[in-house]
Amino acid sequence: MYQALYRKYRPRRFGDVAGQEHITETLRRQMISGRLSHAYLFVGTRGTGKTTCAKILSRAVNCLNPEEGEPCNKCTACVGIEDGSILDVLELDAASNNSVDNVRALRDEAIYSPATVKKRVYIVDEVHMLSLSAFNALLKILEEPPEHILFILATTELHKVPATIQGRCQKFLFKRLSPSVLVDRLNLIASSERLTLTGEAVARLAALADGSMRDGISLLDQCASDDVVDLPRVLDTLGLTGRQEVLRLSDMIASRDAVSALGALEELYDDGRDMASLLGEMASLIRDLLVYRLSPGSGLISADYDHAAFSVLSGKMTPERMFYCLDVLKTAITGLTRGGSSKLSVEMCLIKMCDERLSDDTMALVSRVSQLEAEALGGDLLSASVSSGVREVFEATDGGTDAVNKAGGFEAEATDEPSDSDAEVDGESLSVAVIPIAAEAGDFWTETLDLLKSEPSVHALLSDSSKIRAQQDGSALIITVADSFTANLVASEFSELIKEAAAKVLGSTVLIRVEEGSIKDIVPKEDKLSKLESLSSFGIVNIE
Repeated sequence: MYQALYRKYRPRRFGDVAGQEHITETLRRQMISGRLSHAYLFVGTRGTGKTTCAKILSRAVNCLNPEEGEPCNKCTACVGIEDGSILDVLELDAASNNSVDNVRALRDEAIYSPATVKKRVYIVDEVHMLSLSAFNALLKILEEPPEHILFILATTELHKVPATIQGRCQKFLFKRLSPSVLVDRLNLIASSERLTLTGEAVARLAALADGSMRDGISLLDQCASDDVVDLPRVLDTLGLTGRQEVLRLSDMIASRDAVSALGALEELYDDGRDMASLLGEMASLIRDLLVYRLSPGSGLISADYDHAAFSVLSGKMTPERMFYCLDVLKTAITGLTRGGSSKLSVEMCLIKMCDERLSDDTMALVSRVSQLEAEALGGDLLSASVSSGVREVFEATDGGTDAVNKAGGFEAEATDEPSDSDAEVDGESLSVAVIPIAAEAGDFWTETLDLLKSEPSVHALLSDSSKIRAQQDGSALIITVADSFTANLVASEFSELIKEAAAKVLGSTVLIRVEEGSIKDIVPKEDKLSKLESLSSFGIVNIE
């Protein structure tokens, strides 16, 4: 009879468990020293080795010939526990044995000494499924356990386990397995099964496993219908979409080409591609684009896309639009689980991502404002991101004038009377009057920096003219910073120090505003006004 690969290759020794060395080494050392606890609580996501380690530990504590804390897997105790013939080691599923009567029966049975082995072991899987009364019944035996008893509790939801239970157990946290660990184990299994597993295929299987060894091995088992397991076979067997197809579809969305995007979706749907997986892969791609945009050299980028195409696509969308697309994708993925037409849901999702005007939420407004600003500044999406303004627009859920103006980087006043230059935002008529932006701070900023010399690290950073420039606008000091990291640092850590020093120089309270943007040169007032004049073509600005 055929045995599933995840059962066939289940580790039988602590040393065979992959990716959980911080736990297996601790358990092995406890076995060697004889300092075992009476109760263990194994916590972690699915497929990370909780039950496997519990079974290994149950054999190790009863092994007749332990080897450096490992079970020999050859003696009568190890063999009997493994094949289930020794009833002193019992594995329970709390999901189906969750009543107080089940736990009381277990408690009454536990007082008796084991018949054939040294310790009676109870492995309780999904322990968080026990009822409150069952937990209370279990608590009593955990408080005063007999010497021959060992409890091993396993759960995926620690927050559902009462603190009274947690406090009486040694708690071990099983982490998600990294892709490299999964790849190594899948290659080892494929070699043992005489399968040819290509690099692209194993990388995709490891990504789909999402940190679960069992899921990764099960996916390999599903795809191993032939001696060769390559990427096309994985995609066809699991109904997945190739990265190049996802990249092409995302490029159509970035270009706002809804017709082409719907045509590409039709082809994928006819080929039997899974719609939920398609949306998940698109979300992963856009997430990677956002990370790449914020930090191009970051190791947080998960996918191995063509670098040139990836770079070009990231330049077609502002970060604000990427956030909007992720929000739309998240909503669509959640909606697919509720039933209905999956194709229709995905079509609506693609159309919304292509045209934010079809959505009335705040993120759609933020994306539209950022696009308008990019076009007003010559279409340079890389330098036109309104990182500081986005937060203000996001907080202004009514889409009011002040939020829109702040996102554009200028002060504004709203009038109640509609005029020819009024714009409609969320159905309301708004008139925007632009106040000229001030020039460089000059001596005011220099004197402020002099007062900050007592803080060497702050003074050194703010004095770097290649990264930071300042402008004065009445009682406000506008600080332009070249990168997001420094901007966040200045805004969160140094703003109070700057405000205090600037107030001493000016003799009155000073408002500090930190913005991210290009600082190669501070644009003179006249140039800024000329650029703002171009906004009037959009019908939302009236320059005074």
